[in-house]
Amino acid sequence: MTDNPQPLNDRWFYALVAAGVFLNATGLFPPILEPDGALYACIAKTMAQTGDFVDLYAVGHDWLDKPHFPFWVSALSYLAFGINTFAYKFPALLFFLGSVLYSYKFVRLSYAKLTAQVAVLVLLTAFHGVLSNSDVRAEPYLILLIIGPVYHFYRVFLGTSRSWLHLVVGSFLTGCALMTKGLFVLVPIGGGLVIHWLLTGNWREFLKPRWYLAVVLSFVFTLPEIYCLYQQFDLHPEKVVFGNTDVSGIRFFFWDSQFGRFFNTGPIKGAGDKFFFVHTLLWAFLPWSLPLYLGVGKTITALVKRQNPWPTQSLQTGSIQTGSTGTSSEYVSLGSGLATFLLFSLSGFQLPHYLNIVFPFYAIITAQFLVDLSPVNLRRWTNAQTVIGVLLAVLIVAVLVVVQPAHLGLALSWTMLIGFSTFAFFRKNTMLSLMGRMVGAMLLLAGILNLFLYPTFMQYQAGLAAARFVNEQPQLKKRPTVLYGSETFGESSWSYEFYVQTPTQYIHENSIAVLEQMSRRQPVQVFTTNTYADSLEAHGFQVRRVAIFPYFHISQLTYDFLNYNTRSTTLKPYVLADVRR
Repeated sequence: MTDNPQPLNDRWFYALVAAGVFLNATGLFPPILEPDGALYACIAKTMAQTGDFVDLYAVGHDWLDKPHFPFWVSALSYLAFGINTFAYKFPALLFFLGSVLYSYKFVRLSYAKLTAQVAVLVLLTAFHGVLSNSDVRAEPYLILLIIGPVYHFYRVFLGTSRSWLHLVVGSFLTGCALMTKGLFVLVPIGGGLVIHWLLTGNWREFLKPRWYLAVVLSFVFTLPEIYCLYQQFDLHPEKVVFGNTDVSGIRFFFWDSQFGRFFNTGPIKGAGDKFFFVHTLLWAFLPWSLPLYLGVGKTITALVKRQNPWPTQSLQTGSIQTGSTGTSSEYVSLGSGLATFLLFSLSGFQLPHYLNIVFPFYAIITAQFLVDLSPVNLRRWTNAQTVIGVLLAVLIVAVLVVVQPAHLGLALSWTMLIGFSTFAFFRKNTMLSLMGRMVGAMLLLAGILNLFLYPTFMQYQAGLAAARFVNEQPQLKKRPTVLYGSETFGESSWSYEFYVQTPTQYIHENSIAVLEQMSRRQPVQVFTTNTYADSLEAHGFQVRRVAIFPYFHISQLTYDFLNYNTRSTTLKPYVLADVRR
Protein backbone atom coordinates (compact mmCIF):
# COMPACT_ATOMS: atom_id res chain seq x y z
CA MET A 1 0.00 0.00 0.00
CA THR A 2 1.41 3.36 -1.03
CA ASP A 3 1.09 6.54 1.01
CA ASN A 4 0.34 8.63 -2.08
CA PRO A 5 -1.48 6.51 -4.70
CA GLN A 6 -0.62 7.79 -8.14
CA PRO A 7 -3.56 8.93 -10.29
CA LEU A 8 -4.35 7.40 -13.63
CA ASN A 9 -2.62 8.94 -16.61
CA ASP A 10 -4.84 11.84 -17.71
CA ARG A 11 -4.81 10.78 -21.35
CA TRP A 12 -5.95 7.26 -20.50
CA PHE A 13 -8.47 8.51 -17.95
CA TYR A 14 -10.14 10.84 -20.42
CA ALA A 15 -10.17 8.09 -23.05
CA LEU A 16 -11.93 5.74 -20.62
CA VAL A 17 -14.38 8.49 -19.64
CA ALA A 18 -15.15 9.06 -23.32
CA ALA A 19 -15.79 5.33 -23.73
CA GLY A 20 -18.02 5.41 -20.64
CA VAL A 21 -19.99 8.33 -22.03
CA PHE A 22 -20.39 6.51 -25.34
CA LEU A 23 -21.63 3.29 -23.75
CA ASN A 24 -24.30 5.28 -21.88
CA ALA A 25 -25.13 7.26 -25.04
CA THR A 26 -25.96 4.02 -26.90
CA GLY A 27 -29.20 4.14 -24.91
CA LEU A 28 -30.30 7.05 -27.12
CA PHE A 29 -30.79 4.73 -30.10
CA PRO A 30 -33.47 2.19 -29.06
CA PRO A 31 -37.11 3.38 -29.08
CA ILE A 32 -38.77 4.22 -25.79
CA LEU A 33 -39.51 1.14 -23.69
CA GLU A 34 -42.96 0.34 -22.33
CA PRO A 35 -44.69 0.70 -20.02
CA ASP A 36 -43.40 3.51 -17.75
CA GLY A 37 -41.03 5.20 -20.19
CA ALA A 38 -43.70 5.38 -22.89
CA LEU A 39 -46.26 6.70 -20.40
CA TYR A 40 -43.95 9.49 -19.21
CA ALA A 41 -43.06 10.35 -22.80
CA CYS A 42 -46.76 10.68 -23.65
CA ILE A 43 -47.45 12.93 -20.65
CA ALA A 44 -44.65 15.27 -21.73
CA LYS A 45 -45.88 15.08 -25.34
CA THR A 46 -49.33 16.28 -24.28
CA MET A 47 -47.70 19.09 -22.29
CA ALA A 48 -45.62 20.21 -25.26
CA GLN A 49 -48.50 20.02 -27.75
CA THR A 50 -51.04 21.85 -25.58
CA GLY A 51 -48.65 24.33 -23.98
CA ASP A 52 -50.21 23.45 -20.61
CA PHE A 53 -47.30 23.07 -18.20
CA VAL A 54 -49.56 23.05 -15.12
CA ASP A 55 -51.82 20.02 -15.59
CA LEU A 56 -50.66 16.45 -16.14
CA TYR A 57 -52.78 14.13 -18.27
CA ALA A 58 -52.50 10.43 -19.13
CA VAL A 59 -54.95 8.13 -20.93
CA GLY A 60 -57.10 11.21 -21.51
CA HIS A 61 -57.61 11.88 -17.80
CA ASP A 62 -56.05 13.89 -14.97
CA TRP A 63 -52.93 12.11 -13.78
CA LEU A 64 -51.67 12.18 -10.21
CA ASP A 65 -48.59 10.09 -9.50
CA LYS A 66 -45.19 11.66 -10.21
CA PRO A 67 -44.29 15.36 -9.78
CA HIS A 68 -43.75 17.70 -12.73
CA PHE A 69 -40.02 18.39 -13.08
CA PRO A 70 -39.00 15.56 -15.50
CA PHE A 71 -42.05 16.29 -17.66
CA TRP A 72 -41.15 19.98 -17.84
CA VAL A 73 -37.65 19.08 -18.99
CA SER A 74 -38.89 16.55 -21.57
CA ALA A 75 -41.53 18.93 -22.91
CA LEU A 76 -38.97 21.70 -23.37
CA SER A 77 -36.72 19.21 -25.15
CA TYR A 78 -39.62 18.32 -27.49
CA LEU A 79 -40.07 21.98 -28.30
CA ALA A 80 -36.37 22.20 -29.16
CA PHE A 81 -35.83 18.90 -31.00
CA GLY A 82 -39.31 17.74 -31.98
CA ILE A 83 -41.33 14.90 -30.49
CA ASN A 84 -39.08 11.88 -30.92
CA THR A 85 -37.00 9.34 -29.03
CA PHE A 86 -33.86 11.48 -28.94
CA ALA A 87 -35.67 14.48 -27.49
CA TYR A 88 -37.08 12.34 -24.68
CA LYS A 89 -33.84 10.61 -23.72
CA PHE A 90 -31.20 13.28 -24.37
CA PRO A 91 -31.93 15.53 -21.35
CA ALA A 92 -31.81 12.52 -19.04
CA LEU A 93 -28.37 11.60 -20.40
CA LEU A 94 -27.15 15.16 -19.81
CA PHE A 95 -28.38 15.04 -16.22
CA PHE A 96 -26.63 11.72 -15.69
CA LEU A 97 -23.36 13.08 -17.07
CA GLY A 98 -23.78 16.08 -14.81
CA SER A 99 -23.98 13.69 -11.86
CA VAL A 100 -20.67 12.15 -12.97
CA LEU A 101 -19.03 15.57 -12.87
CA TYR A 102 -20.52 16.34 -9.47
CA SER A 103 -19.30 12.98 -8.15
CA TYR A 104 -15.74 13.79 -9.21
CA LYS A 105 -15.89 17.23 -7.58
CA PHE A 106 -17.37 15.80 -4.38
CA VAL A 107 -14.69 13.12 -4.03
CA ARG A 108 -11.93 15.67 -4.58
CA LEU A 109 -13.11 17.56 -1.49
CA SER A 110 -11.86 14.73 0.72
CA TYR A 111 -9.79 12.24 -1.28
CA ALA A 112 -6.92 11.96 -3.69
CA LYS A 113 -7.32 12.29 -7.43
CA LEU A 114 -7.10 8.54 -8.05
CA THR A 115 -10.15 7.90 -5.86
CA ALA A 116 -12.12 10.48 -7.82
CA GLN A 117 -11.04 8.98 -11.15
CA VAL A 118 -11.99 5.45 -10.12
CA ALA A 119 -15.35 6.63 -8.71
CA VAL A 120 -16.19 8.32 -12.02
CA LEU A 121 -15.42 5.19 -14.04
CA VAL A 122 -17.38 2.98 -11.63
CA LEU A 123 -20.41 5.28 -11.91
CA LEU A 124 -20.20 5.35 -15.71
CA THR A 125 -20.16 1.55 -15.92
CA ALA A 126 -22.64 0.40 -13.23
CA PHE A 127 -25.12 -1.76 -15.12
CA HIS A 128 -28.46 -0.37 -13.99
CA GLY A 129 -27.21 3.18 -14.44
CA VAL A 130 -26.43 2.33 -18.06
CA LEU A 131 -29.81 0.63 -18.40
CA SER A 132 -31.63 3.70 -17.04
CA ASN A 133 -30.15 5.85 -19.78
CA SER A 134 -32.02 3.64 -22.25
CA ASP A 135 -35.19 2.97 -20.24
CA VAL A 136 -35.53 6.58 -19.10
CA ARG A 137 -37.67 7.35 -16.08
CA ALA A 138 -36.98 9.80 -13.24
CA GLU A 139 -33.73 8.24 -12.03
CA PRO A 140 -31.19 9.87 -14.40
CA TYR A 141 -32.55 13.25 -13.30
CA LEU A 142 -32.50 12.31 -9.64
CA ILE A 143 -28.89 11.14 -9.66
CA LEU A 144 -27.72 14.69 -10.39
CA LEU A 145 -30.39 16.27 -8.19
CA ILE A 146 -29.09 14.29 -5.20
CA ILE A 147 -25.31 14.26 -5.58
CA GLY A 148 -25.46 17.94 -6.63
CA PRO A 149 -27.02 19.25 -3.39
CA VAL A 150 -24.79 16.97 -1.33
CA TYR A 151 -21.73 18.48 -2.98
CA HIS A 152 -22.88 22.05 -2.43
CA PHE A 153 -24.01 21.48 1.16
CA TYR A 154 -20.74 19.71 1.98
CA ARG A 155 -18.90 22.75 0.64
CA VAL A 156 -20.96 24.86 3.04
CA PHE A 157 -20.05 22.51 5.90
CA LEU A 158 -16.34 22.75 5.06
CA GLY A 159 -16.57 26.52 5.24
CA THR A 160 -15.17 27.18 1.78
CA SER A 161 -15.51 30.50 -0.02
CA ARG A 162 -18.91 31.66 -1.31
CA SER A 163 -20.75 29.39 1.11
CA TRP A 164 -23.93 31.42 0.61
CA LEU A 165 -23.91 30.62 -3.11
CA HIS A 166 -23.42 26.90 -2.45
CA LEU A 167 -26.29 27.04 0.04
CA VAL A 168 -28.64 28.60 -2.52
CA VAL A 169 -27.61 26.30 -5.39
CA GLY A 170 -27.87 23.25 -3.14
CA SER A 171 -31.33 24.32 -2.03
CA PHE A 172 -32.42 24.93 -5.63
CA LEU A 173 -31.28 21.46 -6.72
CA THR A 174 -33.02 19.97 -3.66
CA GLY A 175 -36.21 21.74 -4.69
CA CYS A 176 -35.88 20.24 -8.17
CA ALA A 177 -35.35 16.81 -6.60
CA LEU A 178 -38.53 17.26 -4.55
CA MET A 179 -40.36 18.18 -7.76
CA THR A 180 -39.03 14.98 -9.34
CA LYS A 181 -39.72 12.32 -6.72
CA GLY A 182 -41.16 13.77 -3.52
CA LEU A 183 -40.17 14.10 0.12
CA PHE A 184 -38.07 10.96 0.43
CA VAL A 185 -35.26 12.53 -1.61
CA LEU A 186 -34.39 14.39 1.60
CA VAL A 187 -33.06 11.12 3.01
CA PRO A 188 -30.15 10.65 0.55
CA ILE A 189 -29.54 14.42 0.43
CA GLY A 190 -29.61 15.17 4.15
CA GLY A 191 -29.12 11.76 5.72
CA GLY A 192 -25.47 11.46 4.76
CA LEU A 193 -24.62 14.90 6.12
CA VAL A 194 -26.38 14.19 9.41
CA ILE A 195 -24.61 10.84 9.83
CA HIS A 196 -21.29 12.49 8.98
CA TRP A 197 -21.83 15.13 11.68
CA LEU A 198 -22.73 12.47 14.23
CA LEU A 199 -19.72 10.29 13.46
CA THR A 200 -17.25 13.17 13.38
CA GLY A 201 -18.58 14.91 16.49
CA ASN A 202 -19.80 18.02 14.70
CA TRP A 203 -22.85 18.36 16.95
CA ARG A 204 -22.97 22.12 16.66
CA GLU A 205 -24.01 21.88 13.02
CA PHE A 206 -27.54 21.09 14.21
CA LEU A 207 -27.70 24.52 15.87
CA LYS A 208 -26.53 26.56 12.90
CA PRO A 209 -29.29 28.60 11.24
CA ARG A 210 -27.88 28.04 7.75
CA TRP A 211 -29.20 24.47 7.61
CA TYR A 212 -32.71 25.53 8.59
CA LEU A 213 -32.48 28.26 5.97
CA ALA A 214 -31.53 25.55 3.45
CA VAL A 215 -34.68 23.58 4.37
CA VAL A 216 -36.85 26.68 3.97
CA LEU A 217 -35.24 27.60 0.63
CA SER A 218 -35.65 24.04 -0.67
CA PHE A 219 -39.39 24.19 -0.08
CA VAL A 220 -39.55 27.70 -1.53
CA PHE A 221 -38.06 26.30 -4.73
CA THR A 222 -40.74 23.58 -4.62
CA LEU A 223 -43.59 26.12 -4.81
CA PRO A 224 -44.11 25.69 -8.60
CA GLU A 225 -45.02 22.04 -7.95
CA ILE A 226 -47.36 22.96 -5.10
CA TYR A 227 -49.04 25.58 -7.28
CA CYS A 228 -49.60 23.12 -10.14
CA LEU A 229 -51.08 20.47 -7.85
CA TYR A 230 -53.35 23.04 -6.22
CA GLN A 231 -54.57 24.31 -9.57
CA GLN A 232 -55.26 20.88 -11.04
CA PHE A 233 -56.68 19.02 -8.05
CA ASP A 234 -57.27 20.99 -4.84
CA LEU A 235 -59.30 23.64 -6.68
CA HIS A 236 -61.40 20.88 -8.30
CA PRO A 237 -62.70 18.46 -5.65
CA GLU A 238 -65.24 17.17 -8.17
CA LYS A 239 -62.52 15.41 -10.20
CA VAL A 240 -62.40 11.63 -9.91
CA VAL A 241 -58.87 10.43 -9.09
CA PHE A 242 -58.04 6.89 -7.94
CA GLY A 243 -61.79 6.24 -7.99
CA ASN A 244 -62.53 9.01 -5.48
CA THR A 245 -63.52 12.65 -5.49
CA ASP A 246 -62.17 15.43 -3.25
CA VAL A 247 -58.58 14.24 -3.78
CA SER A 248 -55.92 16.73 -2.72
CA GLY A 249 -52.88 16.88 -4.97
CA ILE A 250 -50.89 18.64 -2.25
CA ARG A 251 -51.69 15.94 0.29
CA PHE A 252 -50.73 13.30 -2.25
CA PHE A 253 -47.39 15.04 -2.85
CA PHE A 254 -46.53 15.38 0.84
CA TRP A 255 -47.94 12.07 2.06
CA ASP A 256 -49.58 9.46 -0.18
CA SER A 257 -47.00 9.41 -2.98
CA GLN A 258 -44.17 8.61 -0.54
CA PHE A 259 -45.39 7.63 2.93
CA GLY A 260 -48.41 5.91 1.44
CA ARG A 261 -46.11 3.68 -0.61
CA PHE A 262 -43.71 3.21 2.30
CA PHE A 263 -46.47 2.02 4.64
CA ASN A 264 -48.43 0.46 1.75
CA THR A 265 -51.52 2.47 2.71
CA GLY A 266 -51.73 4.76 -0.34
CA PRO A 267 -53.64 4.31 -3.59
CA ILE A 268 -50.58 2.71 -5.24
CA LYS A 269 -49.45 -0.44 -3.44
CA GLY A 270 -46.70 -3.04 -3.73
CA ALA A 271 -45.34 -6.14 -2.01
CA GLY A 272 -42.19 -5.25 -0.09
CA ASP A 273 -39.37 -7.72 0.61
CA LYS A 274 -36.83 -6.68 3.26
CA PHE A 275 -33.99 -8.36 1.34
CA PHE A 276 -35.06 -7.28 -2.15
CA PHE A 277 -32.26 -4.75 -2.65
CA VAL A 278 -29.62 -7.01 -1.10
CA HIS A 279 -29.80 -9.38 -4.06
CA THR A 280 -30.91 -6.71 -6.54
CA LEU A 281 -27.66 -4.77 -6.06
CA LEU A 282 -25.68 -7.91 -6.95
CA TRP A 283 -26.76 -7.55 -10.59
CA ALA A 284 -27.80 -3.89 -10.72
CA PHE A 285 -24.33 -2.64 -9.71
CA LEU A 286 -22.39 -5.10 -11.88
CA PRO A 287 -19.48 -5.37 -12.41
CA TRP A 288 -18.76 -3.60 -9.09
CA SER A 289 -21.18 -5.20 -6.62
CA LEU A 290 -18.60 -7.33 -4.76
CA PRO A 291 -16.10 -4.51 -4.05
CA LEU A 292 -19.07 -2.34 -3.05
CA TYR A 293 -20.24 -4.80 -0.41
CA LEU A 294 -16.70 -5.30 0.90
CA GLY A 295 -16.12 -1.55 0.93
CA VAL A 296 -19.23 -1.01 3.05
CA GLY A 297 -18.14 -3.81 5.38
CA LYS A 298 -14.65 -2.38 5.76
CA THR A 299 -15.98 1.10 6.52
CA ILE A 300 -18.40 -0.13 9.16
CA THR A 301 -15.71 -2.34 10.76
CA ALA A 302 -13.32 0.60 10.96
CA LEU A 303 -16.06 2.72 12.52
CA VAL A 304 -16.62 0.14 15.22
CA LYS A 305 -12.89 0.14 15.92
CA ARG A 306 -12.84 3.96 15.77
CA GLN A 307 -10.29 3.95 12.95
CA ASN A 308 -10.00 5.82 9.67
CA PRO A 309 -11.07 3.22 7.08
CA TRP A 310 -9.16 4.88 4.23
CA PRO A 311 -5.97 6.35 5.73
CA THR A 312 -4.02 6.47 2.47
CA GLN A 313 -6.64 8.40 0.53
CA SER A 314 -7.54 11.43 2.63
CA LEU A 315 -6.17 14.75 1.55
CA GLN A 316 -5.35 15.68 5.13
CA THR A 317 -5.91 19.34 4.37
CA GLY A 318 -6.76 21.95 6.88
CA SER A 319 -10.18 22.46 5.35
CA ILE A 320 -11.35 19.00 6.42
CA GLN A 321 -12.89 19.22 9.86
CA THR A 322 -11.86 16.53 12.34
CA GLY A 323 -14.26 15.27 14.97
CA SER A 324 -14.15 12.84 17.86
CA THR A 325 -12.97 9.96 15.70
CA GLY A 326 -9.70 11.77 15.09
CA THR A 327 -9.87 11.18 11.34
CA SER A 328 -10.52 13.29 8.29
CA SER A 329 -12.69 10.72 6.46
CA GLU A 330 -16.03 11.70 5.04
CA TYR A 331 -18.99 9.53 5.96
CA VAL A 332 -21.52 11.27 3.76
CA SER A 333 -21.23 8.56 1.09
CA LEU A 334 -21.74 5.75 3.56
CA GLY A 335 -24.54 7.60 5.35
CA SER A 336 -26.50 8.51 2.23
CA GLY A 337 -26.03 5.10 0.66
CA LEU A 338 -27.01 3.10 3.74
CA ALA A 339 -29.87 5.37 4.82
CA THR A 340 -31.46 5.15 1.36
CA PHE A 341 -30.84 1.41 1.17
CA LEU A 342 -32.58 0.85 4.51
CA LEU A 343 -35.44 3.19 3.63
CA PHE A 344 -36.22 1.39 0.39
CA SER A 345 -35.71 -2.04 1.95
CA LEU A 346 -38.35 -1.27 4.60
CA SER A 347 -40.75 0.19 2.04
CA GLY A 348 -43.88 -1.63 0.96
CA PHE A 349 -43.25 -0.63 -2.67
CA GLN A 350 -39.98 -1.64 -4.35
CA LEU A 351 -38.55 -1.56 -7.88
CA PRO A 352 -34.98 -2.41 -9.00
CA HIS A 353 -34.18 1.08 -10.31
CA TYR A 354 -34.94 2.84 -7.00
CA LEU A 355 -31.35 2.62 -5.74
CA ASN A 356 -29.90 4.20 -8.90
CA ILE A 357 -30.25 7.59 -7.22
CA VAL A 358 -27.44 6.79 -4.78
CA PHE A 359 -25.11 5.10 -7.27
CA PRO A 360 -22.65 8.03 -6.96
CA PHE A 361 -22.21 7.22 -3.27
CA TYR A 362 -21.85 3.52 -4.00
CA ALA A 363 -19.27 4.37 -6.66
CA ILE A 364 -17.30 6.39 -4.09
CA ILE A 365 -17.35 3.55 -1.55
CA THR A 366 -16.25 1.12 -4.27
CA ALA A 367 -13.45 3.46 -5.35
CA GLN A 368 -12.27 3.84 -1.75
CA PHE A 369 -12.03 0.07 -1.41
CA LEU A 370 -10.16 -0.45 -4.68
CA VAL A 371 -7.69 2.43 -4.22
CA ASP A 372 -6.83 1.21 -0.72
CA LEU A 373 -5.79 -2.26 -1.94
CA SER A 374 -2.18 -3.32 -1.59
CA PRO A 375 -0.34 -4.09 -4.87
CA VAL A 376 -0.76 -7.83 -4.28
CA ASN A 377 -4.47 -7.55 -3.55
CA LEU A 378 -4.94 -5.18 -6.47
CA ARG A 379 -3.54 -7.84 -8.81
CA ARG A 380 -5.92 -10.38 -7.29
CA TRP A 381 -8.90 -8.09 -7.66
CA THR A 382 -7.96 -7.23 -11.22
CA ASN A 383 -7.96 -10.93 -12.05
CA ALA A 384 -11.23 -11.50 -10.18
CA GLN A 385 -12.97 -8.59 -11.89
CA THR A 386 -11.61 -9.77 -15.23
CA VAL A 387 -13.30 -13.12 -14.66
CA ILE A 388 -16.57 -11.26 -14.09
CA GLY A 389 -16.01 -9.30 -17.30
CA VAL A 390 -15.28 -12.49 -19.27
CA LEU A 391 -18.39 -14.15 -17.86
CA LEU A 392 -20.45 -11.15 -18.96
CA ALA A 393 -18.95 -11.45 -22.45
CA VAL A 394 -19.71 -15.18 -22.59
CA LEU A 395 -23.26 -14.51 -21.39
CA ILE A 396 -23.88 -11.84 -24.02
CA VAL A 397 -22.56 -14.10 -26.80
CA ALA A 398 -24.83 -16.90 -25.58
CA VAL A 399 -27.80 -14.50 -25.62
CA LEU A 400 -26.92 -13.44 -29.16
CA VAL A 401 -26.88 -17.05 -30.32
CA VAL A 402 -30.24 -17.73 -28.67
CA VAL A 403 -31.93 -14.50 -29.80
CA GLN A 404 -30.59 -14.50 -33.39
CA PRO A 405 -30.87 -10.70 -33.93
CA ALA A 406 -31.06 -9.29 -37.44
CA HIS A 407 -27.36 -8.37 -37.60
CA LEU A 408 -25.86 -11.31 -35.74
CA GLY A 409 -22.58 -11.25 -37.67
CA LEU A 410 -22.07 -7.56 -36.96
CA ALA A 411 -22.87 -8.12 -33.27
CA LEU A 412 -20.32 -10.92 -33.01
CA SER A 413 -17.77 -8.72 -34.78
CA TRP A 414 -18.46 -5.97 -32.21
CA THR A 415 -17.87 -8.53 -29.46
CA MET A 416 -14.54 -9.64 -30.87
CA LEU A 417 -13.38 -6.09 -31.57
CA ILE A 418 -14.11 -4.86 -28.02
CA GLY A 419 -12.74 -8.03 -26.45
CA PHE A 420 -9.43 -8.05 -28.33
CA SER A 421 -8.96 -4.28 -27.98
CA THR A 422 -9.54 -4.42 -24.23
CA PHE A 423 -6.94 -7.09 -23.58
CA ALA A 424 -4.51 -5.59 -26.07
CA PHE A 425 -4.50 -2.21 -24.33
CA PHE A 426 -4.82 -3.39 -20.72
CA ARG A 427 -2.49 -6.34 -20.20
CA LYS A 428 -0.96 -5.52 -16.82
CA ASN A 429 -2.68 -6.11 -13.49
CA THR A 430 -2.80 -2.46 -12.49
CA MET A 431 -5.55 -0.04 -11.52
CA LEU A 432 -5.58 1.30 -15.08
CA SER A 433 -6.00 -2.22 -16.45
CA LEU A 434 -8.74 -2.98 -13.94
CA MET A 435 -10.72 0.09 -14.95
CA GLY A 436 -10.00 -0.38 -18.66
CA ARG A 437 -11.14 -3.99 -18.66
CA MET A 438 -14.40 -3.17 -16.89
CA VAL A 439 -15.10 -0.26 -19.23
CA GLY A 440 -14.49 -2.68 -22.10
CA ALA A 441 -16.81 -5.29 -20.60
CA MET A 442 -19.62 -2.78 -20.13
CA LEU A 443 -19.00 -1.23 -23.56
CA LEU A 444 -19.51 -4.71 -24.96
CA LEU A 445 -22.64 -5.31 -22.89
CA ALA A 446 -24.24 -1.90 -23.54
CA GLY A 447 -23.37 -1.97 -27.22
CA ILE A 448 -24.88 -5.40 -27.77
CA LEU A 449 -27.95 -4.59 -25.71
CA ASN A 450 -28.74 -1.17 -27.17
CA LEU A 451 -27.47 -1.57 -30.72
CA PHE A 452 -28.47 -5.15 -31.51
CA LEU A 453 -30.81 -6.78 -28.98
CA TYR A 454 -33.24 -3.95 -28.26
CA PRO A 455 -33.85 -3.27 -31.98
CA THR A 456 -34.83 -6.93 -32.29
CA PHE A 457 -37.04 -6.87 -29.22
CA MET A 458 -38.71 -3.58 -30.14
CA GLN A 459 -40.41 -5.05 -33.19
CA TYR A 460 -42.58 -6.91 -30.67
CA GLN A 461 -43.63 -3.67 -29.00
CA ALA A 462 -46.90 -3.70 -30.91
CA GLY A 463 -47.83 -0.06 -30.35
CA LEU A 464 -44.55 1.13 -31.80
CA ALA A 465 -44.84 -1.17 -34.83
CA ALA A 466 -48.45 -0.14 -35.44
CA ALA A 467 -47.63 3.58 -35.15
CA ARG A 468 -44.84 3.22 -37.71
CA PHE A 469 -47.22 1.34 -40.00
CA VAL A 470 -49.87 4.08 -39.76
CA ASN A 471 -47.32 6.86 -40.28
CA GLU A 472 -46.19 5.22 -43.52
CA GLN A 473 -49.73 4.88 -44.95
CA PRO A 474 -51.05 8.17 -46.45
CA GLN A 475 -54.69 7.21 -45.89
CA LEU A 476 -54.29 5.86 -42.38
CA LYS A 477 -52.24 8.72 -40.98
CA LYS A 478 -55.02 11.19 -41.84
CA ARG A 479 -57.38 9.50 -39.38
CA PRO A 480 -57.46 9.63 -35.57
CA THR A 481 -57.14 6.32 -33.72
CA VAL A 482 -59.19 4.91 -30.86
CA LEU A 483 -57.13 2.97 -28.32
CA TYR A 484 -59.69 0.50 -27.03
CA GLY A 485 -59.72 -1.70 -23.94
CA SER A 486 -58.18 -1.06 -20.50
CA GLU A 487 -55.93 -4.11 -20.86
CA THR A 488 -54.09 -2.35 -23.67
CA PHE A 489 -53.30 0.66 -21.45
CA GLY A 490 -49.80 -0.03 -20.19
CA GLU A 491 -49.11 -2.67 -22.82
CA SER A 492 -48.97 -1.02 -26.22
CA SER A 493 -51.31 1.97 -26.21
CA TRP A 494 -48.75 4.39 -24.79
CA SER A 495 -46.05 3.64 -27.34
CA TYR A 496 -48.70 3.94 -30.07
CA GLU A 497 -49.84 7.32 -28.72
CA PHE A 498 -46.28 8.63 -28.55
CA TYR A 499 -45.05 7.54 -31.96
CA VAL A 500 -48.17 7.96 -34.10
CA GLN A 501 -48.48 11.32 -35.85
CA THR A 502 -52.27 11.56 -35.59
CA PRO A 503 -54.59 12.21 -32.60
CA THR A 504 -55.59 9.34 -30.32
CA GLN A 505 -58.51 8.75 -27.99
CA TYR A 506 -58.76 6.20 -25.17
CA ILE A 507 -61.99 4.26 -24.71
CA HIS A 508 -62.51 1.67 -21.96
CA GLU A 509 -64.51 -1.44 -22.70
CA ASN A 510 -67.14 -0.27 -20.19
CA SER A 511 -67.60 2.86 -22.35
CA ILE A 512 -68.47 0.94 -25.50
CA ALA A 513 -71.44 3.25 -26.07
CA VAL A 514 -68.98 6.02 -26.99
CA LEU A 515 -67.43 3.83 -29.69
CA GLU A 516 -70.90 2.83 -30.84
CA GLN A 517 -71.90 6.45 -31.33
CA MET A 518 -68.64 7.32 -33.14
CA SER A 519 -68.85 4.38 -35.53
CA ARG A 520 -72.45 4.96 -36.69
CA ARG A 521 -71.38 7.83 -38.97
CA GLN A 522 -68.19 6.33 -40.43
CA PRO A 523 -65.66 3.57 -39.73
CA VAL A 524 -63.40 4.23 -36.76
CA GLN A 525 -59.71 3.32 -36.78
CA VAL A 526 -59.13 1.19 -33.67
CA PHE A 527 -55.95 -0.23 -32.16
CA THR A 528 -56.57 -3.03 -29.68
CA THR A 529 -55.87 -6.67 -28.90
CA ASN A 530 -57.30 -9.42 -31.08
CA THR A 531 -59.38 -10.56 -28.09
CA TYR A 532 -61.01 -7.14 -27.75
CA ALA A 533 -61.61 -7.09 -31.52
CA ASP A 534 -63.47 -10.40 -31.18
CA SER A 535 -65.53 -8.94 -28.34
CA LEU A 536 -66.50 -5.98 -30.53
CA GLU A 537 -67.76 -8.40 -33.18
CA ALA A 538 -69.76 -10.17 -30.47
CA HIS A 539 -71.34 -6.81 -29.62
CA GLY A 540 -72.54 -6.36 -33.20
CA PHE A 541 -69.73 -4.26 -34.65
CA GLN A 542 -68.26 -4.86 -38.07
CA VAL A 543 -64.48 -5.29 -37.61
CA ARG A 544 -62.14 -5.28 -40.59
CA ARG A 545 -58.58 -6.11 -39.51
CA VAL A 546 -56.16 -3.91 -41.45
CA ALA A 547 -52.97 -5.30 -39.92
CA ILE A 548 -51.84 -7.58 -37.10
CA PHE A 549 -48.84 -6.88 -34.85
CA PRO A 550 -47.19 -9.37 -32.47
CA TYR A 551 -46.78 -8.18 -28.87
CA PHE A 552 -44.58 -9.17 -25.94
CA HIS A 553 -43.91 -7.33 -22.67
CA ILE A 554 -40.22 -6.86 -23.42
CA SER A 555 -39.35 -5.23 -20.11
CA GLN A 556 -40.00 -8.67 -18.56
CA LEU A 557 -37.99 -11.00 -20.75
CA THR A 558 -38.35 -14.78 -20.57
CA TYR A 559 -36.22 -17.54 -22.05
CA ASP A 560 -39.03 -18.69 -24.33
CA PHE A 561 -39.25 -15.20 -25.81
CA LEU A 562 -35.49 -14.83 -26.13
CA ASN A 563 -35.22 -18.17 -27.88
CA TYR A 564 -35.70 -17.62 -31.61
CA ASN A 565 -37.27 -21.10 -31.98
CA THR A 566 -39.94 -20.65 -29.26
CA ARG A 567 -40.57 -16.90 -29.50
CA SER A 568 -43.73 -17.23 -31.58
CA THR A 569 -45.45 -19.18 -28.77
CA THR A 570 -45.09 -16.21 -26.39
CA LEU A 571 -46.59 -13.53 -28.65
CA LYS A 572 -49.97 -11.90 -28.31
CA PRO A 573 -51.71 -10.41 -31.39
CA TYR A 574 -52.69 -6.74 -31.54
CA VAL A 575 -54.76 -5.45 -34.45
CA LEU A 576 -55.31 -2.22 -36.28
CA ALA A 577 -58.89 -2.39 -37.50
CA ASP A 578 -61.70 -0.45 -39.13
CA VAL A 579 -64.71 -0.68 -36.84
CA ARG A 580 -68.26 0.42 -37.58
CA ARG A 581 -71.68 -0.23 -36.15
